[in-house]
Amino acid sequence: MKDWRYTKGLHDLGNGHYAWLMPDGSWGWSNAGLVADGGQTLLVDTLFDVKLTGEMLDAMKKAVPAAATIGALVNTHANGDHFFGNQLLQGHRIIASRAAAEDMPLRPPAQYATWQKEWQSMGVAGRFWYEVMGRHFDFQGIRLELPTETFSGEMHLKVGAKDVHLIEVGPAHTRGDVIVHVPQDRVVYTGDMLFNSAHPAIWAGPVANWIKACDLMLSWDLDVVVPGHGALTDKAGIREFRSYLEYVRAEARKCFDKGMDFIQAADAISLDPWLHFAESERMYINVYACYREFGATPPNETPDILRMLELMGNRHFGHAGEH
Repeated sequence: MKDWRYTKGLHDLGNGHYAWLMPDGSWGWSNAGLVADGGQTLLVDTLFDVKLTGEMLDAMKKAVPAAATIGALVNTHANGDHFFGNQLLQGHRIIASRAAAEDMPLRPPAQYATWQKEWQSMGVAGRFWYEVMGRHFDFQGIRLELPTETFSGEMHLKVGAKDVHLIEVGPAHTRGDVIVHVPQDRVVYTGDMLFNSAHPAIWAGPVANWIKACDLMLSWDLDVVVPGHGALTDKAGIREFRSYLEYVRAEARKCFDKGMDFIQAADAISLDPWLHFAESERMYINVYACYREFGATPPNETPDILRMLELMGNRHFGHAGEH
């Protein structure tokens, strides 16, 4: 690879592949990608607000003249930091999994805009949300722009002479996760199926599906892995992340079998092997997902976002035990 540096902006990966990186990769600071060949382009994800997305598109147009007209946009999943900038691609072909498209309206930009105005009345949850996310992005006036095309399973596209495979691997991080694989160039854009050197947020689960997706990616011949968050990597990054998922699931199982609730478990599990992973507060989300997978009742309950923000805020601000 030409450029392994983790710096903000467009990185030329060679062979018509580009990564847009957004350090430090924490809450909302997501990566995106561009595939270009024969005058055609495919964008992988937009960013968390319109201004950031516009800045990215301008840089892509300067580096790749064909990017002045994006042929297709793929949204890898339904978290806002991967699709809130879609309005700048209105009228273009926008593709996502059916499950992702169904989930996109559930937490729309308008909700974030409301929280941005009202966070001070939301207690610890609001304070944490504003600290890690709300103060960094502009959610006011963003228009929800949904996919024009959906699929389930797999979808194959052509970008010039390149075969691009869209593979649905969710539910895992979210219900409708998609990875974008270009086999001939040995490149994969993982969306949030890979957080490089950070705890993920297992919003949907099961963890078993996420591990299966890691195994799928590890079965491929890959030179460059563009994660949803964090620095560029290769298969070693996927292997490490898979080990993290295995560890959390195994440790959560021990706690579950002892009768501990998910909060007690998240507080008790040692993170010594993962001290280099950022956002440890996400352990509440992740252990909760493991518990659902183990059959905790109600089995299909999804995390209440404000409750999770409160738990993470207590941990973040040093008030562990204030549950």
